[in-house]
Amino acid sequence: MHEPTIQHFQALKRLLRYIKGTLHFRLPITIGDLQLRTYLDIDCATDSKDRKSDSGFCSFLGSTLITWSVKKHVIVAKSSTEEENLSLSSASSDILWLHRLLAEFQIQ
Repeated sequence: MHEPTIQHFQALKRLLRYIKGTLHFRLPITIGDLQLRTYLDIDCATDSKDRKSDSGFCSFLGSTLITWSVKKHVIVAKSSTEEENLSLSSASSDILWLHRLLAEFQIQ
């Protein structure tokens, strides 16, 4: 920000063109139940190079997808139970954040 170059302006123009071209993309928000649901999946150490696991979760408010995450674990777990606990910890943090956010909007 202090010394922008031509490359920075080109990247900014590219970003703005992308945003302009995707203004019609929207997440559908449907009327209905406002039950918060989260689904979690773990891929246990299938990468033979580093033996790290991948995990992902997605959260829905009713039938509307509101958040998701996919990431590779930074450590090698000693067991599948440890991998599951790492993934559940990450998903639980997100659920708690969503619960507090929904409470601010007075959604029970």
